[in-house]
Amino acid sequence: MRTLAILPIKSFDAAKSRLAGALGSGARQALAQAMFSDVLAALRRVAGLEAIAVVTSDERAIAVAEAERVHVVDDTGCEGHSAAALAGIRHAVAAGYERALVVPGDTPLLDPAEVGDLLDRSAAAEVAVAIIPDRHGTGTNGLLLTPPGCFEPSFGPGSRERHAELAQAAGLSWTVEPVPSLLHDVDTPEDLAALGEALASRRGLAPSTRGALSQLQRAVAIEA
Repeated sequence: MRTLAILPIKSFDAAKSRLAGALGSGARQALAQAMFSDVLAALRRVAGLEAIAVVTSDERAIAVAEAERVHVVDDTGCEGHSAAALAGIRHAVAAGYERALVVPGDTPLLDPAEVGDLLDRSAAAEVAVAIIPDRHGTGTNGLLLTPPGCFEPSFGPGSRERHAELAQAAGLSWTVEPVPSLLHDVDTPEDLAALGEALASRRGLAPSTRGALSQLQRAVAIEA
């Protein structure tokens, strides 16, 4: 089954605004870019993905994507994660992909083997929609759609339940599929702390994010 991964990335300059009370602008940009790099590198190792589309207008994200020979979809004019994801989905439909996996750029623990298993399970069960929840169980940290345009995504607070309702309203088979390595995204200082704890127990994953967090910790120690 031809499957496209869709990775929407907002401008690094505007990324992680909810961390502004804990991190300066430069630190937030560095962290967002590091997490994106780790997610992209992990997706490239997922068995069952034919290609990756990065949906962005950020020049740094474009440079990273092009260096990795990944397709770039321009998101100029898209407002928010849902609109950017939809741009990627429309690209998947136009390019003839049979399935699309939308993942955010702030889930750096993404494990290629776990995502590959998800693709296999969903295909075997002939499930149209697989919703991957966040660690709180209320948000969506991944959305697998077969076919890609079966409904329009609606990310944000409460999106896990909302995506289930959209799938049900469209008469689609759906399931909630917790994927341990996709539980952690980063929106708040609490999320950042939880990511740091998870990284400590998972050696080898997310090297760029580890480096960014180490730099932050050293900066805090120097300031103290």
